[in-house]
Amino acid sequence: MGTTPSRKRLVACPTCKQLTEFSSKNAFRPFCSKRCELIDLGAWASEQYAIPAGNKLHEQPDDLSQS
Repeated sequence: MGTTPSRKRLVACPTCKQLTEFSSKNAFRPFCSKRCELIDLGAWASEQYAIPAGNKLHEQPDDLSQS
């Protein structure tokens, strides 16, 4: 039996949009380079990105001492 040739999976780098291989050969995946990886990390560190937090105040009672 022969082996099936594997196709390279290409993805767009989240930072520069250049197509790059998404495999274990690419140490920076999903980024194309260390530079793009660091740009993205810097954006998180400077709070350009944020994960919205839910407001859970409506789920808690107004007075916790009520029985």
